[in-house]
Amino acid sequence: MRVTILGAAGMIGRKLAERIAITGQINGQNVDALTLVDVVTPDVATDFKGTRDAYAADLAEAGVAAQVVADQPDVIVHLAAVVSGEAEADMEKGYRVNLDGTRALLEAIAAHDGYCPRVIYASSLAVFGAPFPAKIPDDFHLTPLTSYGTQKAMGEMLLNDYSRRGILDGVGIRFPTICIRPGKPNKAASSFFSGILREPLNGQEAILPVADDVRHWFASPRAAVGYIEHAATMDTAPLGAQRCMTMPGVTATVGEQIEALRDVAGDEAVALIRRAPDPAVASIVAGWPRDFDTARALKMGFRAEKSFQEIIAIYLEDEMGRTALTGAAT
Repeated sequence: MRVTILGAAGMIGRKLAERIAITGQINGQNVDALTLVDVVTPDVATDFKGTRDAYAADLAEAGVAAQVVADQPDVIVHLAAVVSGEAEADMEKGYRVNLDGTRALLEAIAAHDGYCPRVIYASSLAVFGAPFPAKIPDDFHLTPLTSYGTQKAMGEMLLNDYSRRGILDGVGIRFPTICIRPGKPNKAASSFFSGILREPLNGQEAILPVADDVRHWFASPRAAVGYIEHAATMDTAPLGAQRCMTMPGVTATVGEQIEALRDVAGDEAVALIRRAPDPAVASIVAGWPRDFDTARALKMGFRAEKSFQEIIAIYLEDEMGRTALTGAAT
């Protein structure tokens, strides 16, 4: 199997590449060639025993999509995107990367007669906007209220249509907000959800721009990689024409996140959270969904954590080398 990861320098892309490099497989199927692409050259997965390649390219630039599919990879993981906050601040850039780049990729695939790869498209909860029910069902219509959400909704429609026509075999993954993200904050409006846990766990101050009662939908980076691995090899026939699904996750308020942090690291860690209301961020987050019924994805075999304590435990294990929850006040 030949696998190409677009957006491979990002957190999820890096973790997926590392996983493939270590195991030589994706969900139990052998990977013979691994290509990593991003706007900066991704780190080559040096542990990988098969054919490796990594290069910098902008998918929205002329000719790049054709280059990406020239060797006809069996699986294309499309993670490349301008994230939510940046897409809202720079509308032109968001549409160029998130919509035009996606369309260019699908058209490049269509140019190869008889070529039908599995395309895994990274979508977002931002395709839903208020008003919506407290728990959004699988059949709820797309109602984006941001440019990013609109761009991702358009990408979902394209994935459905190109799959329906037999040009590709698409699986659209609506990721929960991935938490706790390692490293530094990115430009996503949701970045603070990780920051208010990650920074205190590392002894640093964190900024909280929204109220404690803000509720959201979460999963760990480990779950995110698992979604992609499963999507790469699953039977897509039961999906029919509707190829996009909201992934399983955990619903929690900011206050519940903070209490989970207190359980793990005590009052000293919680004291490192500084409240600094940001109306712009609060406005974006206010239009996001909070809870989902993900029966369809669960039936298709996707899995995630069941509690926020489990999400924190995964961060401690994967990023800090701790195998037990320690440090909580007694």
